[in-house]
Amino acid sequence: MATNRSNRSQDETRVKIEQYETFVDKRLKPDLVTAIGLRDKVLEQQKVYSDLAKNIILLQEQKLTKLRTMINLGSELYGQAEVPDATRIFVNIGLGFHAEFTLDEALGFIVEKDKMLSKQVEEHTAQVANIKAQIKLVVEGIRELMNMAS
Repeated sequence: MATNRSNRSQDETRVKIEQYETFVDKRLKPDLVTAIGLRDKVLEQQKVYSDLAKNIILLQEQKLTKLRTMINLGSELYGQAEVPDATRIFVNIGLGFHAEFTLDEALGFIVEKDKMLSKQVEEHTAQVANIKAQIKLVVEGIRELMNMAS
């Protein structure tokens, strides 16, 4: 009778372990991959704006009003471009909209955009840390259940 109850308890423990493992594999790990992807996407946006700010500063320091450059036409195919007025630029402000700015206005916008993106990076990093902590907690629970079962 005691062995029957013991076998049933071990079977229930194995089922619980499988459920927790499934939860980690099917829910927490995909959530972690998604959160890391979102953070990386925001970091990439932040890099683009940072590069733009460096280019604007370079334009201002060299006092360039005209510009000849190579632009990516797509699929890494480049063509020459001539910019007759480099004192104003169009900046992607989000949601597919672009606004025309003077160079100083663009730098001001980039500073504010960087603050917003930094906050998003912090939020995504906290989410990644939270998911990692949940995974660690569940894995520790599985270990304890395995020790109890043996």
